[in-house]
Amino acid sequence: MTDAAGSGTAISADAKPKLPRGVRLTHNEAQGGWVLLAPERIFKADTIAMEILKRCTGEATFAQIVDDLAANFKAPRERIETDVANLLRSLADKRLLEL
Repeated sequence: MTDAAGSGTAISADAKPKLPRGVRLTHNEAQGGWVLLAPERIFKADTIAMEILKRCTGEATFAQIVDDLAANFKAPRERIETDVANLLRSLADKRLLEL
């Protein structure tokens, strides 16, 4: 897992990920589904990324997001936590997400 401080460290359980100002998740048929729109950039979000990103409102903590996904998809929490942390770190590194 990683955190806002840098690669290789854990995301704090009480971190509240959110999309920064100017970045939004939207459904766009022309782009073939869900996309993350940022100034002068666009990223296609697959179904898994969309499920994670729609929970990144700045209200739910990282731990709550992981717990919710693990419960909804009946998957091992540890696996979900690793996958969510990897996605969030990748997006944070691109300045598409605040942790």
